Amino acid sequence: MASVPEDKERSQIGIPDARGMPTFAWQTTSSMLADAVKLTMPPSHILPIVFVPGIMGSDLASTEGDEVWVLNKTAGAPLGLAMMWAKRGSGTRQKVLHPKRTQVYREGAVPKKGVGTIRDKAHFLQRGWGEVSEASYHKFLLWLEQKMNGEGYDPAYWGDFSYTSVSAAPKPGEKPPPRKLYPGISMDMSGLPRVAEDNHVTAPILSDELLKRAKCRFPVYACGYNWLASNTQAAEALKERIAEVIAENNKGAYKCEQVILVTHSMGGLVARSCAQLDGMADKIAGIVHGVMPAVGAAVAYRRCKVGMREESFTAGLVIGSNGREVTAVFAQAPGALQLLPSAEYGPHWLNIKDDKGHPAPPLPNADPYTEIYLERSAWWGLVREEWLSPKDGLAIKWNEFAKNVKLAKAFHDELAGQYHAQTYVFYGGKVGDGDGYDSFEKIHWQMKRGMSPGGKAPDLAGALAYGNDQVRTDGSNKLYMGGKTEFMPDYSGYGGGHVYETSYYEISCGMQDGNGDGTVPASSGRAPRKAGGGNIKQQFKLSGFEHEPAYGDAIAQKVTHYAITKIAAIARLV
Repeated sequence: MASVPEDKERSQIGIPDARGMPTFAWQTTSSMLADAVKLTMPPSHILPIVFVPGIMGSDLASTEGDEVWVLNKTAGAPLGLAMMWAKRGSGTRQKVLHPKRTQVYREGAVPKKGVGTIRDKAHFLQRGWGEVSEASYHKFLLWLEQKMNGEGYDPAYWGDFSYTSVSAAPKPGEKPPPRKLYPGISMDMSGLPRVAEDNHVTAPILSDELLKRAKCRFPVYACGYNWLASNTQAAEALKERIAEVIAENNKGAYKCEQVILVTHSMGGLVARSCAQLDGMADKIAGIVHGVMPAVGAAVAYRRCKVGMREESFTAGLVIGSNGREVTAVFAQAPGALQLLPSAEYGPHWLNIKDDKGHPAPPLPNADPYTEIYLERSAWWGLVREEWLSPKDGLAIKWNEFAKNVKLAKAFHDELAGQYHAQTYVFYGGKVGDGDGYDSFEKIHWQMKRGMSPGGKAPDLAGALAYGNDQVRTDGSNKLYMGGKTEFMPDYSGYGGGHVYETSYYEISCGMQDGNGDGTVPASSGRAPRKAGGGNIKQQFKLSGFEHEPAYGDAIAQKVTHYAITKIAAIARLV
């Protein structure tokens, strides 16, 4: 009779069906294989993991069901989305990407082959994987599902963990005895940073924690949300999804009372908001936050003013290459406005210098909402009112924009200092190894003398008072204060001519001035420890990755695995 090699075992772990009964599926094999197949009953306790994506990380459709923002990948990138939006201007963006005209699209691409506790396409869709970016997240979710469910339920055989033991080696030709893990042992976790952040040492994993984790199964779900709408609405949607997930897994032979949340970027704000809803903190065993803009990000202001082209040409084609394109969506999207620096971000992050390098008093002093975001006239305010009414768009009024800013303030105030009692964090401290900066801690406007239109140029105080009607810009990173667009004809007889700008000053917005992950500055990434106190169980400062693909980094994955293990050890098991 044929058989599999001695060091291999044909086995399968059961997966609960819709009634909560363990089931096994096996492909027909040759009758020549006489080896027994080991069928393993999964643990009776279920602790689902729910992944919450960042802004723009959920697929969206129109309210009629047409795809408008679907991040399926081609050659590893969402090329279809880039092609869809690259040539669409401000008006089309405003018309289509409005929170009341969009909804979560649930039929995005999903993996073709099952993994861990997931068997087929229908199962992936049921778990919500079709709601989130295939290009950004699926590789990580596949890794997570396999890591938490595909390596068996005996922690003595989990390869990521080890400890030094003294025992007799087997005699030649003898098989080593079965492994056994005992309580009370401090474990090594391969690849885990020993220092989490500055002087904070990483607490070790204990064998008791692994033994507790081994009592659970960890099916991986995803929860998309409409990132154009307020994050309070997304929090309510997450609450509903958590209730559905618990109910789905709490039946038959299996028990489920809580979930673990793993978040990316703005998804962290959604999860924190959800945890504050009545009864939800108890249904969430713990939260892992990755690259969360805990107190906002100054780059959100910059993108409204000059777009994203200078940061990334390709991303700019999708998000908006210039300030007009970004503002058309941003101003009508409460969720996006909630990424602006909150009062917790701190004062004086908006800076303006004149042509001699003399600084104006920095802003805000205390309230960024009234001092910057709702400044209606001055050129340095968040939004140029004319950009709320782009050609071929569906214009919104200033009062509608102001209402959205007030929603952002209320959301920030409600979230300030609030973290779940079992919170783990990692953030980007630096993208690369060089000495250069990679993130925007502050915003720096620089003035320089332009081609004078005649007359006396305003001093710095006067320049700050100039209104949008006195400063020209097409949304790119060059503003002209005073003067006008001039035309010089060509007198050579060949026709044509030359267009040029006269101005007292040309104004541009500076590039990165600090470190972080390219989007979230390190000051915002590390803010949870400062405000969250004892609720922050561990916070890791990592490097070597950018914001969007953060969960593709091997160390970030290791930290996530560590945090989930720690949370599982304190989860409530029925």
